[in-house]
Amino acid sequence: MDKTNITIIGAGICGLATSFILSQKYKDIFVVEQRDSFGRETSSRNSEVIHAGIYYPKNSLKANLCIKGKTLLYDLCKKHNIPHQQLGKILVACDNAEEKTIEGIQRNAAENGVNNLRFLKKGELDTLEPDIKAQKALLCPDTGIVDSHKLMHFFSEKSKNNNVEFAYSIKVINITKKDSEYEITVKEPSGELFSFKTNIIINAGGFYADEIASMAGIDIEKNKYKIHYSKGQYFRISHPKKFKINHLIYPPPSTTDLGIHITPDLAGGLRLGPDAAFVDTIDYAINEQDKEKFATSVSRFLKDLSIDDLVPDTCGIRAKLQAPTENFRDFVVTHEKDKGLEGFINLLGIESPGLTSCLAIAEMIKDLLQPFDNH
Repeated sequence: MDKTNITIIGAGICGLATSFILSQKYKDIFVVEQRDSFGRETSSRNSEVIHAGIYYPKNSLKANLCIKGKTLLYDLCKKHNIPHQQLGKILVACDNAEEKTIEGIQRNAAENGVNNLRFLKKGELDTLEPDIKAQKALLCPDTGIVDSHKLMHFFSEKSKNNNVEFAYSIKVINITKKDSEYEITVKEPSGELFSFKTNIIINAGGFYADEIASMAGIDIEKNKYKIHYSKGQYFRISHPKKFKINHLIYPPPSTTDLGIHITPDLAGGLRLGPDAAFVDTIDYAINEQDKEKFATSVSRFLKDLSIDDLVPDTCGIRAKLQAPTENFRDFVVTHEKDKGLEGFINLLGIESPGLTSCLAIAEMIKDLLQPFDNH
């Protein structure tokens, strides 16, 4: 292959959703992924939650894309029988400070146009969730769960049906702008290098999106594009039938994460997590000693939880633009033409709610590509 029209770097959930959406309109799309299959990193190591869009600042990309994305995702799952459940979420407050926090979340949700949250009346929490204790509880009906692997498999197969080509175990090592196109150099598993040309690059590189941007000539420090790793662990309740949990149960969020929450899965299990800690390297080991921290945190609102109920489950890494000393950082989904890189679309910091937003992000990229339709 000497040349292609559109090259998508990264086959996580956003790269796959983008190939699915774009392949309905464009021909000659090539997806390059350095792992041996799709979704090997963040996309397969998360809570699999469809979020409602209640936490994020008004008019932020995270808010707008999450709210649009949840509708697109529910509709797609229903239409194509992708396993999912709209369980609803209950935010629980265990003291006065947490009450103020969830009251603020309800106000923020309303500003974002999510107006169907309501505080549970006295005794209602006991009826809905008899194993949960709280001083005050806020019900969010839009939240759900989805089988992320089957979703990604759907995107992959539909893309292939639309003649998208996928190349796995291929690492991008250089990008050079040449007139109105780009030359991409990649390394094969054998160590052999080869280059090809492309009109458009969509950087959906996840952990490595800042490296890809840098290869294209963008100063990632100056543009605040540096990716920071935040590690999140999960523990599973070994005997889930001990508890009857009908909704996702969340504590109030912190400035860096949504708190250790209870997530029922589609197989009838219960997971706790994730926690959050900034790390320098990608490492999926679970620290079993953190079991005590999980039990202490969640037993505030889950009755009769003991440390012996927990077993290690999985671990994920979020690719955050937010540094440890920063508060909110929004998604970056942008056409970098103002940097002299016409045809280079950057996706950076696509952490939560990236899964929920994947189809909305793909639609946004399709809109960004409209100026190229007549090229």
